[in-house]
Amino acid sequence: MTIVTDRADPEAPRRRPNRALALLRNSWRQLTSMRTALILLFLLAVAAIPGSVLPQRGVNLEKVNQYFVDHPELAPRLDRIGAFEVFGSVWFSAIYLLLFASLIGCILPRLRDHVRALRTRPPAAPKRLERLPQHAVRTGVATDAEAVAAELRRRRWRVVVRGNEVSAEKGYLKETGNLLFHTSLIAVLIGVALGSWFGWHGNRLLVADEDFCNTRQQYAEAKLGPQVDSADLPPFCLTLKSFDARFLESAQPEFYRATVDVEEAGRATRTESFSVNSPLRLGDANVYLLGHGYAPVLRYTDRYGKTQTSTVPFLTSGDATLTSEGLAAFPDVNVDPRTGKRDSNLQVAFEGLYLPTAPQQAPFTRSQFPTERNPAVVLVAYRGNLGMDAGIPGSVYQLDQRQVTNGKLKQVGDKKLAFGEKWTLDDGSVLEFVGTKPYITLSVRYDPGSTLLLGSSAVLLVGLMSSLFGKRRRVWFRVTPAGSGEAADPADGSPTGGSSLMETGGLPRTDYPGFADEFAQLVAAVGGDGEPGERTGGGRDARGPAGTREGAE
Repeated sequence: MTIVTDRADPEAPRRRPNRALALLRNSWRQLTSMRTALILLFLLAVAAIPGSVLPQRGVNLEKVNQYFVDHPELAPRLDRIGAFEVFGSVWFSAIYLLLFASLIGCILPRLRDHVRALRTRPPAAPKRLERLPQHAVRTGVATDAEAVAAELRRRRWRVVVRGNEVSAEKGYLKETGNLLFHTSLIAVLIGVALGSWFGWHGNRLLVADEDFCNTRQQYAEAKLGPQVDSADLPPFCLTLKSFDARFLESAQPEFYRATVDVEEAGRATRTESFSVNSPLRLGDANVYLLGHGYAPVLRYTDRYGKTQTSTVPFLTSGDATLTSEGLAAFPDVNVDPRTGKRDSNLQVAFEGLYLPTAPQQAPFTRSQFPTERNPAVVLVAYRGNLGMDAGIPGSVYQLDQRQVTNGKLKQVGDKKLAFGEKWTLDDGSVLEFVGTKPYITLSVRYDPGSTLLLGSSAVLLVGLMSSLFGKRRRVWFRVTPAGSGEAADPADGSPTGGSSLMETGGLPRTDYPGFADEFAQLVAAVGGDGEPGERTGGGRDARGPAGTREGAE
């Protein structure tokens, strides 16, 4: 006879645990814990700080270049770690993806448990309701279990009737809100990712009466997502016709409005107006008005009588009165009419300030108001080699100070000019301040994740409010005959007539200081025609034999 047992052979070789698999399993558990998600969310917020403190190439390339000039030793070190492209750096993306995975790993098990809880009926009443945190007994109650259940359903409790006992539960909105909050956070991350991969944006300064077409070459700075090609940009052209700006006497802006002519493929030219908080929408792209300034019109007549006119935007220096700095360069002047050759050492440039409202007396360093009440330019003239023929990239708004330092460019005078005034230089050439034209700074953007971001942000707030204010709690009602002389229905055990005794117990599943008051109001509403009996609440712990608060169940 063969005897088969379940006892393992003591001499059989034991299987060694797969350490790599165990390491992966433990790492995933750590990554998907709520504590890790909170740490990653904190790290993401900290990692975004450099992006708001330091200038970013995708937002303002000129400020990045200026930072390199101001901090020649620190800037290259910061650039090596991606400090000027924070939101596209490897380390920021790593935190972003880890947070994404952590949130998904946190939400899926909780969502499964929450769905299971929603489908589960409220548990049966504990045998000893007096051991619950809230307990009340009322005698002489003319009600039954069905009437109690009807009142609870009217108050939006989930109710189950078991004979003469009623189990009710409420507050699932708290966990629902919590899950909505975290799911919306994932949707926000997806929206940001969509905008980063499939979106694009570009910045452009547009002077009045000038044309701008939506091509990458015409942007001062542009950034396309990895999945976007230059040919994907929607075709349209803009021409700035007018700009209206109003300011308070405190120099604070009150109103900006730009009027442009719009040309789109397949449509007739039309005129549109837009302001700071009301962008111009052209197909999938939005055109935002960021700011404005002035472009002085300067006419220069060289020593041979040839005239050139330059309309140069002067960039605001950051003050509220629109004091602006700029450069008007004339590299192609002083061409000898006898030889037809240009002397590169006779190039001319004028650098200085534009003051929309110049003070009546010196110093002329700051405008007194942002509108043109007393416009003037304060210029310094330079003659020599501007360094433009060397092919070295440089700013069109600033003079190359290296040319001044090495003596190839020399200062030949300075002057303050009002509208219509002329300045005759030492070589007989003349500069005239003709006037100004307004300019605007535009940001053209397409973000395919913006709708998802808006919707998920709204749901996120709703979920957060539900999570904060939702309270999970349970109550049980046991309705029994008040005396042995009252008959009970043999089918469900509820009294058939007369008065009854109603015992009630309540248990808050979360921290809820107001549960005692709500419990008292609920007992009064359900058995209001009875007489109060024993009442306990808050003084007794609902710990059962298992050592948990719900052990009494």
